[in-house]
Amino acid sequence: MRSISSDREVKLFVQGSYANNTNVRLNSDADIAVVLESTFRPKYRPGLLGKNYGFSDSADNIQQFKNDVQQALIKRFGRDVERKNKSIKVHGNSYRVDADTVPCMRYRDYSDDYSLNPNNYVSAIFIQPDEGEGIINYPEQHIINGRTKNAETHLYFKKMVRIIKRMRYLMQDYQYASASGISSFGLESLLWNIPNSLYLENSQYRLVYMFHCILSYLNVNKELLLLYKEANGIKPLCPTQADFGNYLSFLGDLSIFYEYE
Repeated sequence: MRSISSDREVKLFVQGSYANNTNVRLNSDADIAVVLESTFRPKYRPGLLGKNYGFSDSADNIQQFKNDVQQALIKRFGRDVERKNKSIKVHGNSYRVDADTVPCMRYRDYSDDYSLNPNNYVSAIFIQPDEGEGIINYPEQHIINGRTKNAETHLYFKKMVRIIKRMRYLMQDYQYASASGISSFGLESLLWNIPNSLYLENSQYRLVYMFHCILSYLNVNKELLLLYKEANGIKPLCPTQADFGNYLSFLGDLSIFYEYE
């Protein structure tokens, strides 16, 4: 990739469940972000343009970058490479797991900058699918927030995340439709919003009891779902009523499926 992109600044990092140590299946994919840093997509306050910050337009673009990432992967992995809508999959074999590489561009949000400081922005990544609208994600904030939450809860946060993910997989095996309406990332975000005190005050008990207390808290405080954020602390967990309904359905089914006594 570097040999064909010497004029580009490219950053690579592992994201998703592997990066956050919340993967629960041995065959789960590794997610790798391939970020174009030297060309970025900005968001400014009304009335401002890139020239106000001293920026100039670039001839590079995310579509060409994705093509170049694909060619670099084919050169290394050959027929194991498959282009997807949002990513480029490298199929695994006997000595490596499947990997989803996500070509993306740095996204800079200058909405809260009032000093025309080119370094004062909220950082994200911008993904342009082959079909559909662009997506803005905050994986780096997600990783930092998850580690902080885990440390503050004496490592119980990620233990609970792995438990609820396993429960979701079991519910899918038992044909619970609601289990397919919630993503693994959504479940991690859900538990990230739980107060630290709920983890700590039940730490002297078995994990199964802690999970029961967390599930009870979520069912009693369902209206709080509308205030919850994703684990990145920026995007809302339930941006639509449909999302809110999906979480309510899942929590109801999970309570029945779990049946703690």
